[in-house]
Amino acid sequence: MEVRLLVLLLLMVTRSAFCEQKFAIEPQDQTAIVGSRVTLPCRVVGKVGRLQWTKDDFGLGEHRQLQGYDRYRMIGSDDEGDYSLEIYPVILEDDAQYQCQVGPGPSGEPAARSRFAQLTVYTPPEPPRIVQGERLLTTEDREIELECVSLAGKPAAEITWIDGFGNVINDNIEYLAETLPDGRRYNARSILKLTPKKEHHNTTFTCQAQNQAERTYRSAKLTLEVKYAPKVTVNVVGGSTRLMEGVDVRLQCTADANPPNVTYRWYINDKLVDTDATTELHLVNVTRAQHDSIVKCEVQNAVGKSEESETLDISYGPRFRKKPESIPADQGSTVTLTCDVDGNPQPDIAWLHEATDRVVGASANLSLVVNQETSGRYYCKASVMGFPEIGAEATVYMKGPPSIISHRTQFGIPGDNVRVECTAYAVPPAIKVLWSYKGDDITINTNPDYSILEDPLSEGIKSTLIIRESRQEHFGVYNCTVVNSYGSDVLEITVKPQKNFPLLLILTGVLGGIVVIIAITMVIILCQRKVKKPPGFAPNDQTDVEKQCKESDRSSNISDIKLELRTGSSVSNVHCELDYGGSGGGGGGSETGSESVVTRIGVPLAGPVPLDHRYSNNRFSSGEYPDPVFPPKNRT
Repeated sequence: MEVRLLVLLLLMVTRSAFCEQKFAIEPQDQTAIVGSRVTLPCRVVGKVGRLQWTKDDFGLGEHRQLQGYDRYRMIGSDDEGDYSLEIYPVILEDDAQYQCQVGPGPSGEPAARSRFAQLTVYTPPEPPRIVQGERLLTTEDREIELECVSLAGKPAAEITWIDGFGNVINDNIEYLAETLPDGRRYNARSILKLTPKKEHHNTTFTCQAQNQAERTYRSAKLTLEVKYAPKVTVNVVGGSTRLMEGVDVRLQCTADANPPNVTYRWYINDKLVDTDATTELHLVNVTRAQHDSIVKCEVQNAVGKSEESETLDISYGPRFRKKPESIPADQGSTVTLTCDVDGNPQPDIAWLHEATDRVVGASANLSLVVNQETSGRYYCKASVMGFPEIGAEATVYMKGPPSIISHRTQFGIPGDNVRVECTAYAVPPAIKVLWSYKGDDITINTNPDYSILEDPLSEGIKSTLIIRESRQEHFGVYNCTVVNSYGSDVLEITVKPQKNFPLLLILTGVLGGIVVIIAITMVIILCQRKVKKPPGFAPNDQTDVEKQCKESDRSSNISDIKLELRTGSSVSNVHCELDYGGSGGGGGGSETGSESVVTRIGVPLAGPVPLDHRYSNNRFSSGEYPDPVFPPKNRT
């Protein structure tokens, strides 16, 4: 009995296992676009119970042709156990959870349910639209908002902004998605905050909208018309930024503006140029004074005004702002010579030391330690390419005792005012100059025969002792002593008398010279009249004719005139020489060392000797020498 029960139980279990209902294929989550066809698969093995689909847990029916649901049907065959659900066309309401269910079998087979499958239905949004329209008039630098809307999409549309240059805009965008009352669809809004610029004028901004229901985006466009203040550029006509001094310059001002009606104004260093306002400014004969001047063009329209400037770069030659100055200094001290030169481009500077004849510096300032080798004259040379070189000099004086450089022997004419000069190099300047004669100091307050003039020089002093109406006792050896803070120097100057020509002798000589010139002129004229070329005269025949002056000619101051006429010569070939022999009357030596005049017709003349015009009216003393120019004297 127990065996029978065991066998029966085993048969029941085996039968039950064999008749179990199970799913070979279960539905999966899917997405679909409104209007498309979708199939939710369901295949059952060992189906013995009733099968139906549920939508959000609501049964759709057990028959393959689902009554009441014209767009729904179960496809496949019972033999294959295929009960897939087909939906066509898909609408938004089909978005739900679906399940394939098998009821229990007649013999008690257990029911079976598939997993839930979510069908998500997408719907494309309406075409995007820009709220501001297709064209917007705005002003530069004033912030605006562009709003793009894309309605009734599921999911909410993604909105992208693209500027007029094809670049995607990512900044300053606010995105909003609003759920519609049906709870399924969304309205999408994208707000772009933009500050328009000139470059945005007449460019098109594009709003693109798209969601998963669309393969391609749809777009809306808006064109910006931007009003902007003038954009100004200033340039030199001709393209050269560096201008040569003295040329005429034209500057051109160009402006891009919207609206294009503009007015122009020109300024130089912020000063309004009083000319007709045009797009060009003419500058005539620019000078170095205008270098680095700022030329500004101001342009204005209804939106506003803008300006642009150009700095004049004028090339000019070197010129001293301040020439180097001589410097006295103690031995071992450091001094600096400055060569302040203006030029454009920056001048090249070279310092040359006269004593060594070499370049010792190449900058505006030259510093050196003063000693025997470094003292002396320095030359500063400045040059700019294309312009003449300029130069100036300065001397570094090493301080020391004075050094007198006057002549040891000087001359004067007795009876005249005699000037005795004592010139000294003195750095630092001389404190005093002392004169003495025959051991006695010369004091002008107590001795009316003398007066003293002192002339400061750049490198020392010149003291002039004036002897009034000199007499023989005034001629002799004078002592000049020059003193400064570093010491003194002494020089003995011998003043000697100089012979003078009497005024009557000078006048006689001048008159005699005039008579001689007149006589020579008359002789030449007479020779030209009496000597004529005979017919057929051969140029190569030459005849020397010697002719003595007539007795009537002896009444003049001319004697022994010898006239040479060379036949075949022209008037221009007559050669005459006048010789004066001996010394002039009246005695007295001349400083010229000569008292004769030689004429080109060889005639010795009697009478006074004509003197140099320098001696005709004035009487000179030997002390009147030009101011000496001398190098600095280094004292050990």
